[in-house]
Amino acid sequence: MSKYITTPIYYVNGEAHIGHAYTTFIADSMARYEKLKGEDAYFLTGTDEHGQKIEESAQKNSKPTQEFADEISASFKNLWDEFEISYDKFIRTTDNDHKIGVQKAFEVMYNKGDIYKDFYEGHYCVSCETFFTEMQLVDGEFCPDCGRSTNIIKEESYFFRLSKYEDALLKHYSDNPDFIMPRSRANEVINFVKGGLRDLSVTRTSFTWGVKMPESIKDDKHVMYVWLDALMNYITALGYGTTEENMRYWPASVQFVGKDILRFHAIYWPAFLMSLDLPLPKHIGAHGWWTRDGEKMSKSKGNVISPKQVADAYGVENLRYFMLREVPFGQDGDFSQRAFIDRINSELSNDLGNLLNRIIGMSGKYSDFEIDSVDVLKYHKKELDAMNVVLDSLDTFMQNFQTHRYLEELWKLFSIGNKAIEEHAPWVKMKENRKDEALATVALVANILAKASIMLHPIMPRTTNIIADALNFNIDNSSYKELVLEKKLLKLFNIKVVPPLFPRVEEPLMPEAPLAQPNATKESAQEVEKCSREQDNLIEIGQFFETSLKVGLIVAAEEVPKSKKLLKLQVDLGEESPRQVVAGIREFYSAESLINTQVCVVANLKPAKLMGMVSEGMLLAAKDEDGLCLIRPEKPKKVGASIG
Repeated sequence: MSKYITTPIYYVNGEAHIGHAYTTFIADSMARYEKLKGEDAYFLTGTDEHGQKIEESAQKNSKPTQEFADEISASFKNLWDEFEISYDKFIRTTDNDHKIGVQKAFEVMYNKGDIYKDFYEGHYCVSCETFFTEMQLVDGEFCPDCGRSTNIIKEESYFFRLSKYEDALLKHYSDNPDFIMPRSRANEVINFVKGGLRDLSVTRTSFTWGVKMPESIKDDKHVMYVWLDALMNYITALGYGTTEENMRYWPASVQFVGKDILRFHAIYWPAFLMSLDLPLPKHIGAHGWWTRDGEKMSKSKGNVISPKQVADAYGVENLRYFMLREVPFGQDGDFSQRAFIDRINSELSNDLGNLLNRIIGMSGKYSDFEIDSVDVLKYHKKELDAMNVVLDSLDTFMQNFQTHRYLEELWKLFSIGNKAIEEHAPWVKMKENRKDEALATVALVANILAKASIMLHPIMPRTTNIIADALNFNIDNSSYKELVLEKKLLKLFNIKVVPPLFPRVEEPLMPEAPLAQPNATKESAQEVEKCSREQDNLIEIGQFFETSLKVGLIVAAEEVPKSKKLLKLQVDLGEESPRQVVAGIREFYSAESLINTQVCVVANLKPAKLMGMVSEGMLLAAKDEDGLCLIRPEKPKKVGASIG
């Protein structure tokens, strides 16, 4: 079965940041996973190089636009090559084949009557490359997505009949509830479409840096607008409009995007495909944003993270592991050096690296590095059964893009191995002349490491190849079938001595994010602090929009034993299943009084643990000298409705 996996094409008005790396890592891991299973997988990434922003950035850098685009695109490609990203094609929207494919698509939609010419007058955000109605603007001027000022533009344009596909889109969302992943992201898209779709401007005349119109239309003053041009890359990369050589991979299995461009991929893109009579992708996977030490990253703060800087300091494999383990897919993540170091030391060094070192040491001491699985089943059926339960559970997590749960579950294998060594104590068995039992335990752990390294390979390909080489086998589809699916054990082999895989990190290896502007005097710092107090810690409009506030319905509630303050609530936010929220409101509300009542919930908080229980959100409440009260809708509202 063919699989097609894509990242968004990255916009070349700046260098790659940590968010780009996360998208690329998760897509690369999914592609490697499918290929490991023997699937015919095709992985696409690349760069988006047209539009007004690129033209303006090139001018600011005093460079011809193509030269500027070439340089930034090369920086992305070189970084992914250095990171050994396993893409099958790196597409650029300045590629000639791409331009021909886009012109072909425009022509098909135009001849079908889905594109027409008219005049457009409206508020345009250059940063987002998007037009907005006056009702969508903040304070009648500012972009609702990025908070920047918009400009009123009137120009001739070709329009795509997006409104024509409103009902078809809603039907598709209803018929395919997993089209948008995670499902919690679907409601914002559905509500946007239900609010009514306006026809979409798809050409511009105010700049020239874009794909020109098809010759058959004979209108040279227009160039295609960035979203029509950019979105088509997913099919032009397969040969649409030219060779058609790889169109067998369409529709895409999953298209990974950041949540900020979900609307374009979940509304505009499927509408374009419907117009072209092409099938829609199976999944649009929307991930969250990354902060640094709890702060939004920005150049002005000086806290933007370069993925190359992190990889140079800590290793790209460690970075891949941390980012894919740290955050549930779809939620925002936080990059903290301390959290990063903790995962390296505890999970990678102690759990995995130390386990390999232990069996290398024991096998060298007890059997001249020879390992034989002949007695493993005889003495360790319990551990083998537990291992196989874990292995059988992993595919579901990967298919749902839950890499954090995939890795969490996979790490149970190393716990099984470390526990087996402690419980069966091979060194004691050797003293008691029970060598066969001692060697069986060493072989058990070798098999655990082999099977775990196969499943870890999509996440950490370099590291797992080192482990496999030490265990004298290759990680490929054959070993996946034999050791994972067929549950066979390693044949007699001699283990190789390898250096420690994950040296412990004692101190941060990169500078921490600055707490204040560099070179600030004491007086200026005091002035900044005073100004901050006076402005009551004002935030930008974009920061407010990062918070997802939703109406929830409490469907179950109970007191938390041994706590005077906590209640454990199950809150329906219109998602696949209710969320568990642990709230410190027991002194003011009984559990019974809350059931079937509505509350306001912060829905995109990173999950936290309270008294050992996971809390997946926070209730809004107000508190003063008279006590605490929950913030509730004035009238009953639809569960999951956004609050803004």
